[in-house]
Amino acid sequence: MKIKRSERLVDMTDYLLNRPHALIPLTFFAQRYDSAKSSISEDLTILKRTFQDRGIGLVETVPGAAGGAKYIPYILKEAADEFMDEVIEILNNSHRLLPGGYVYMSDILGDPDKLRYLGRLIATQYLNQRVDAVLTVATRGIPIAQAASSYLNVPLVIARHDTNITEGSTVSVNYVSGSSKKIKRMTISKRSLDQGANVLIVDDFIHGGGTINGLTSLIEEFDCNLVGSTFFAEGAYQSGQQNVGNYTSLVKMENRDDGEMRITKGNYDEKIFGPSK
Repeated sequence: MKIKRSERLVDMTDYLLNRPHALIPLTFFAQRYDSAKSSISEDLTILKRTFQDRGIGLVETVPGAAGGAKYIPYILKEAADEFMDEVIEILNNSHRLLPGGYVYMSDILGDPDKLRYLGRLIATQYLNQRVDAVLTVATRGIPIAQAASSYLNVPLVIARHDTNITEGSTVSVNYVSGSSKKIKRMTISKRSLDQGANVLIVDDFIHGGGTINGLTSLIEEFDCNLVGSTFFAEGAYQSGQQNVGNYTSLVKMENRDDGEMRITKGNYDEKIFGPSK
């Protein structure tokens, strides 16, 4: 049964938003709404313009018999800066300072609304790169990694420090913790990654670089490709302590002379949106 255009637009918007990066054939929408492909194309033109004007993302249309429509989420720089300024203000509350030079941020990484923004922000960096999986390590990095994998619409792979019989055969690596200098182990199931997959590392915190080095070693064991690594927070470290490659951080933690911790903007601005003009 045919439905009104206004109803089609609402349903198409919901369908696309819940399936980012998935190519939806025009024939699917035509059959779903009992409408001509020409009408569906007009609807998609409206959505494409509205999504772009509102900073929701891109609606790409692919011509041809195998073509269709694809929603690619992103966030505008102005919206990202406004959101991150708010997060930084919250984190700079002196009551959040914990022993050992850490800052309490579990509530930020447990807030659904903030996680949605963080996921879109991370996904924006990889608009033009193929990502097949997001890799993190249990446990605090899981929420932000899940948010990113949701907007990229790819599987989330979780490395653990212990083995679980439900994982089947596993691959393990030993690595040196950058902060404690202790040897640790992380493991993932052999079924977690396909050979040659493009893998994005997402975690909550980078301090000494040991964890990212361990995750990178796991990626290499699968003959996969590391497309990038993003961390919510970058911790203060001594010169020569951090031994990692290229990465993106959303916030940076610095020790002040008075012993207090100061939270500032990470390097995401240049990494995601490019050099300031």
